[in-house]
Amino acid sequence: MEEKHQESLGRWDGLGSQNASSRAEAMENICQEIMRKVEAIGPIQASDRFPPAMGSSQNNELNEILAHVLMLSKQCPFEDVRERCIRLLKAVQEISVLTVILIWARPAIACYRGTSLSSTAAQSPMFFIFDIDEHCLTDANEVSKVDTRTQSIFEDAFAALGRLDNISLVMGFHPQYLESFLRTQHYLLQMDGPLSLHYRHYICIMAAARHQCSYLVNLHVNDFLQVGGDSKWLNGLDEAPQKLQQLGELNKILAHRPWLLTKEHIERLLKAEEHSWSLAELIHAVVLLTHYHSLASFTFGCGISPEIHCDGGHTFRPPSLSQYCLCDIANGNGHPNHHDDPFANQEVCGEVEVLMERMKQLQECRDDEEASQEEMATRFEREKTESMLVVTAEDEECVPSRDISRHFEDPSYGYKDFSRRGEHVPTFRAQDYSWEDHGFSLVNRLYPDVGQMLDEKFQMAYNLTYNTMATHKDVDTSMLRRAIWNYIHCMFGIRYDDYDYGEINQLLDRSFKIYIKTMVCSPEKTTKRMYESFWRQFQHSEKVHVNLLLMEARMQAELLYALRAITCYMT
Repeated sequence: MEEKHQESLGRWDGLGSQNASSRAEAMENICQEIMRKVEAIGPIQASDRFPPAMGSSQNNELNEILAHVLMLSKQCPFEDVRERCIRLLKAVQEISVLTVILIWARPAIACYRGTSLSSTAAQSPMFFIFDIDEHCLTDANEVSKVDTRTQSIFEDAFAALGRLDNISLVMGFHPQYLESFLRTQHYLLQMDGPLSLHYRHYICIMAAARHQCSYLVNLHVNDFLQVGGDSKWLNGLDEAPQKLQQLGELNKILAHRPWLLTKEHIERLLKAEEHSWSLAELIHAVVLLTHYHSLASFTFGCGISPEIHCDGGHTFRPPSLSQYCLCDIANGNGHPNHHDDPFANQEVCGEVEVLMERMKQLQECRDDEEASQEEMATRFEREKTESMLVVTAEDEECVPSRDISRHFEDPSYGYKDFSRRGEHVPTFRAQDYSWEDHGFSLVNRLYPDVGQMLDEKFQMAYNLTYNTMATHKDVDTSMLRRAIWNYIHCMFGIRYDDYDYGEINQLLDRSFKIYIKTMVCSPEKTTKRMYESFWRQFQHSEKVHVNLLLMEARMQAELLYALRAITCYMT
């Protein structure tokens, strides 16, 4: 299995080179290999819709290669590679070989609840912004229509990974952030660090699986094998080394109830005799876990579709008579006009102007008078309590498939609000333990440079602004961005003494809160309807910006609980 995987990877080496001659040579080798396979199979008549041998290993391998070429023809940032791939696909089509891949291969719409059944044509990297009647990428995310800076970022990412994944394409709406994100992720996964490369990717699989994010799981299964990981570990967590199995409890607590993490959990990992973790290794693992928990939120929150050549990214069946995937219908993700949708009948006309007016009024109130510390504390507790009453619109259990659940323990363990069934968790005061004053230095000391990279990424997401709201320009959005960030931390029990939590209810309506809570706490339950129900007059790039805020705020909240527990253990 490993040898076949390495052979497949080697086929595409050279396409990420900055040197045009090297790319041309690599592409020529690929063309020759494909044409040899095509000639070996022989011509198939266009009318032969189901050739008898289409399931053979020879055909399956060619299908996989052609699917990869199809992906490159659309997503490779190098124009010469895209054009050569298009010519190659046309040449294969002219020979009428394996018309199934050229006629029926369709990027699948992302299907929630961990399945991918769609045969609907959809080439957008982001299902939520895909219009059924548009079989193309939106201009903002088509690799041939980006600005010079974004083009350079895409090229560097493709050269480093041999792919340009759909997460990067969607984040390409905001190239400043994307650059910081990719730099941090590259360092965590590929540069020198406490953990071996295969351990890193396996931890990524564990983290993504906690939220049933098959998209990220599949990406890192491939990366795990590429760096020489033992394929037996992929049979399930119980096949992995004991040291990784012991990380399972930390993974589930951080993903779902980080406020329950204590120094005792840390001690069990650091004092596990021959299977113990070092402090530096544990910091690396914690950063990876929190990074991929939050990235799973972003993936589901934006409705990221699998790439064309990946599992769920295409199908070899004829297009369905229905325009919609069964999963879309089950989730209410079918036709955009839902007459029975409780959100659909809400008045949306002028929502931007109403929000801007509220921001103006709140600023005037700030200038006129300042609430007392007692009143501020009361407002925080009220907002925290109210956040518990916000339930997801699809509040049923999501049962993970065996392919996903085998990578983590205790599948029934999930998010629970602080005070359900009499639970009480003390408020986490940011003034007592903050990222800026405590967490940053601890990470930087035990995993040099990572603290700085994370800090830049947090700041980039928090401060990113174009001073616009929908069609309005020259707007100060700092109040709104702070409300979103602090609301997420409030859901995790984290309080900032200098913030008036009364502003949150003025700026974030119920449909937006439902989306935030689902995306942050139970991202696998996110639906297209939720995405469409908030900020209906805003652009998709602005909603992606919101998702970046939610992702980074969630990651920082998880990190604060983990780093505080580590600090308590050390002292």
